[in-house]
Amino acid sequence: MTARHAEIAGAGFGGLVAAIALARRGWTVRVHEIGPELRAFGAGIFLWENGARVLAAIGAWDAIPAGAHEARFYETRHGEKLVASDEFTLAARGSRMFTMTRQHLYAAILAAARAAGVEFRTRSEVVGAAPEGVLITADGARYHADLVIGADGVKSKVRDSLGLLKERSACDDGIIRVLVPRLRAELGPGAWDNVIDFWHFGAPTLRILYTPCNERELYMAMMAPVRDEAAAIPVREDIWSAAFPQLAPVIRRIGSEGRYDAYETSRLTRWSVGRVAVLGDAAHAMVPTLGQGAGTAIMNALALAVSLERASDIEAALARWEAAERPLTEYTQERADFAARERLFAQGRGWIAENLRTARHIPTGTEHLPREFA
Repeated sequence: MTARHAEIAGAGFGGLVAAIALARRGWTVRVHEIGPELRAFGAGIFLWENGARVLAAIGAWDAIPAGAHEARFYETRHGEKLVASDEFTLAARGSRMFTMTRQHLYAAILAAARAAGVEFRTRSEVVGAAPEGVLITADGARYHADLVIGADGVKSKVRDSLGLLKERSACDDGIIRVLVPRLRAELGPGAWDNVIDFWHFGAPTLRILYTPCNERELYMAMMAPVRDEAAAIPVREDIWSAAFPQLAPVIRRIGSEGRYDAYETSRLTRWSVGRVAVLGDAAHAMVPTLGQGAGTAIMNALALAVSLERASDIEAALARWEAAERPLTEYTQERADFAARERLFAQGRGWIAENLRTARHIPTGTEHLPREFA
C-alpha cells in the first residue's frame, strides 16, 4: 500500500504530536511553521498524567524528567495563610503533577518528531485549506494530501477558511507569564519546591501561581484583570511586590520580560470538513485554570492518528474521532471556565474530582502503558 501523506499547519505541541503519531504509523508528514525556526513560545507549563502518557506513547517521555520538576503538593495561600494543600501522586489524586519550561517540553517532542522522519518547512505561512485535502500557503502554493491538519493556534487560518468557528468568548482576567531564577536563598524559609497558588484580595484581585520548573528556573503566572494597570508589560514591580511581599525578590528579577494573554474560550461547529481536521487551540482554546490546554491538544492529536490507523475512509474516521474525543475536551473547557468564574482555586477547591477528570483520563492510544509508566 502506498504511504498516505499529511500536511500540517502549525509546529506547536498539537501539530508535532499529530505528526509523530502519524509518522510512526507509516504516514509521510510535512509540518508548516510560519516562523523562521522551530521553538516554543511562552514560559512554563503543567503536564498531568494524561499528557505524560501521550508523551510516553510517542517516544518523547524519556527526555522529560531530567529537566522538569515533579511537585508533590499544590498549596493555596492567602498571603501567608495556608488555605489548602493538595497532594499529587497516583495514589492520592490519580495523577502526578509535572512542571517545566515550555521549551524543555517542546525540545523533547521536536526530537521525537525528527526521529520519526517528519519533514519541516519554516517561513511557510498557511492561509487556508480546502476540504478535498489541500493546504494553501501565502505564496499561492497548494499542497495536496490525504489529510490536512490545522494546528495553527487560536487565530487559525485553516479553521477560519472553512468557516468552523461557532463562538469565541473572552474572560475579564488574563495572565502575565514569566520565567525568573528560583532564588530560594533570597526567598528564605518555605516550601519552595511546592507549586504555590498565592492570592491577594484587593482592588483588583491578583494571583501569582508560583511554579518551579527545574532546579534553576521558576515560572510565575500572574493573574490580573484585562484592563487593570497590574496587567501592564513591563511588569509593575511596585503593584505586584506590594500585593505579594514574600515574592518580592523574584518579582524584582522580572524586568521587561513577560507577556500578557487574556483568557479565551472557543468552540467550533465541528472539528473537521472533508479531509481537513483542526485541533489544539484552533479547535478548543480554553481558560488555563486546569493546565489542560496542551494536554487536551496532544491527547486529541494522538487519538486522531489512532482513528486513522486502519481506516480506509478518512472522512468517516475523522467523524468517529471527533465523536469520541470532543465530549471530554468540551467538558474540560467548561470546568476550566467555571473554575475561573467562581474562583474555585482561591477557595482551595480547585482540585475537586470534577476538575481532575481529564488529568486522570487514559488517552486513546496509551491503553497499553502500565498505570505508572515511569
